[in-house]
Amino acid sequence: MGRAWIWVQWLIGWLPVAALFAVLMMTVHGAGIHEALHYSLRLMATAAVLGLVVHRATARLPWPHPMRLAFIAKHAVGAALYAVAWVGSNSLVESLRVGHAVIVIGPGLSAYLVTGIWFYVMIAGVAYAQRAAARNAELEALQARSQLAALRAQLHPHFLFNALHTVVQLIPLDPERATRAAEQLAALLRASFDNPREQVTLREEWKVVQLYLDIEAIRFGERLRIDAEFGPGTQEELVPSFALQTLVENAVRHGAAPRVEATTIRIGSRAEAQELLVVVEDDGMGAEPAALETGGTGLRRLRERLGWLYGSGASLNVKTTPGHGLRAELRLPLKSPEDE
Repeated sequence: MGRAWIWVQWLIGWLPVAALFAVLMMTVHGAGIHEALHYSLRLMATAAVLGLVVHRATARLPWPHPMRLAFIAKHAVGAALYAVAWVGSNSLVESLRVGHAVIVIGPGLSAYLVTGIWFYVMIAGVAYAQRAAARNAELEALQARSQLAALRAQLHPHFLFNALHTVVQLIPLDPERATRAAEQLAALLRASFDNPREQVTLREEWKVVQLYLDIEAIRFGERLRIDAEFGPGTQEELVPSFALQTLVENAVRHGAAPRVEATTIRIGSRAEAQELLVVVEDDGMGAEPAALETGGTGLRRLRERLGWLYGSGASLNVKTTPGHGLRAELRLPLKSPEDE
């Protein structure tokens, strides 16, 4: 937040108090609207400037847990000093305005000082509330980052284990193909671990998925067919890292792996209104809907990450019927890297 915007917020916060004082002067003392408004604005201007000092003082005097008597005593002294300084500042301003020394006591010195103390309590209370809200926001952000890191750490071994399993299966059957698969797996490891970002472009994600599919192509041969078509500009949009990887791996596992015949996996994306739609579908064996949620952590972890990253702004919908393939639709807010 820019310094100018902070000043604007500070001034806006004092305007309703100035309006209240103007109304009181008009109704209680019979002052005209212009006189009451000008005078109340001068009073609030000095209160606001002195309030900046109070705001800084609260930063040096954090709220104690548990409450301490010394904390209350320091603020009691601070409130008294603020009230006296406010009376003195208003007297100085009026003296400069009229050209000779005057002391502003309004409806009475005691009432004036009580009002100053009330201002102090109001300013200090708002300052502490703002800092508490900021701390809570920081804690929530830290919790979100920690949760995302944990989910990401769980997702890495999930798909890497499956890729390694492919290599192990090939070793006794075809050592040469197993060697090629191991090289592809090494490339996949480098690509996944060299990119620690939580969000990547769809183009970057697709490059990692292609490395994974190269490994599976060695395993399945002609039994696995890939048809990829990305809509104009969609490959520059941001997606959660390993999101497309999870959907493609799910299609391979439930569509191609249990099937003897060739399975086609179609991967596509397009922009719809303000959303990016990523679709992964296959014509394979399909699965029971409950099996998708209980048979592995990939989809469940992806849904959790979507919640942390986008809240209700993203969704993952998986449709499947045994024997009739599977279709996964991932919807994300449109947001290209240039918007970051």
